[in-house]
Amino acid sequence: MLRAIDFFNLNEYRFRDLFIDTEYVWEGLVRIKTYLKDKLEGNTGAIRRGSSFVDQTCVMYRGEVITGGFEIDATGKKVLVKMDGSVLEGASVIYAGSHLLDDYIYIGSNTIIEPCALIKGPTIIGNNSEIRHGAYIRGEVLVGDECVVGHTTEIKSSVMLGGSKAGHFAYIGDSILGSVNLGAGTKLANLKMIDSQVVVNAEGQVFKTGLRKFGAVLADGVETGCNSVTTPGTLLGKKVVLYPNCTARGYYPPETIIKAKRNKDFAKLNRIGQ
Repeated sequence: MLRAIDFFNLNEYRFRDLFIDTEYVWEGLVRIKTYLKDKLEGNTGAIRRGSSFVDQTCVMYRGEVITGGFEIDATGKKVLVKMDGSVLEGASVIYAGSHLLDDYIYIGSNTIIEPCALIKGPTIIGNNSEIRHGAYIRGEVLVGDECVVGHTTEIKSSVMLGGSKAGHFAYIGDSILGSVNLGAGTKLANLKMIDSQVVVNAEGQVFKTGLRKFGAVLADGVETGCNSVTTPGTLLGKKVVLYPNCTARGYYPPETIIKAKRNKDFAKLNRIGQ
């Protein structure tokens, strides 16, 4: 019920070995540091050149950094890089004005890093992903293929397995996301107000995670509405829908719809006051 395979189609994701021999899905969070240490081979040193600020738009193509002679066509859904009349298939674009704070950053192919995005290592970013203007990647982050870290979205100590979309104003802390879509303003809170470990309440049982910081696990197919919130230790099963302006807490089985409960007393007071 609470295994990684209960939440994700792991065969489709590049970071699936993060969950080998785990009993509970949140154990993947504990392994992020070790995984990055073992797997990360940074490829942004030639872009940074010792500076955190990228002062010239450049292209990464087949292991090389190209700083001139190319054209960028961003008019379609997919950004195309052209050189000498040919499209450079799989080329990634790192725009001037972005920030790469250290060399412990890997950027995959056909990925876009927009101006004013800030990335700290250690971080792996996969293929066909977008790190949009104003995004903040705080380190110890795994971003898979076809993901979006959007405008003013902050992510730290988390995993986006693939097809994970957080397009606008989201906070993702110590969380694991499958192929999901987060509505604007979604917040995955990761720290309890009371100084104690995060526990998971599921099917009448209480599971001690041993984690002081643990946000949420969002299974494949989850949709969250605008300005929705999950409290620490929330697990949303496959195809769960969290309505706008709602708060989720605990475990929700697949295909649950989470709506706000109507406050009858408040409604009654409104009628009296009219």
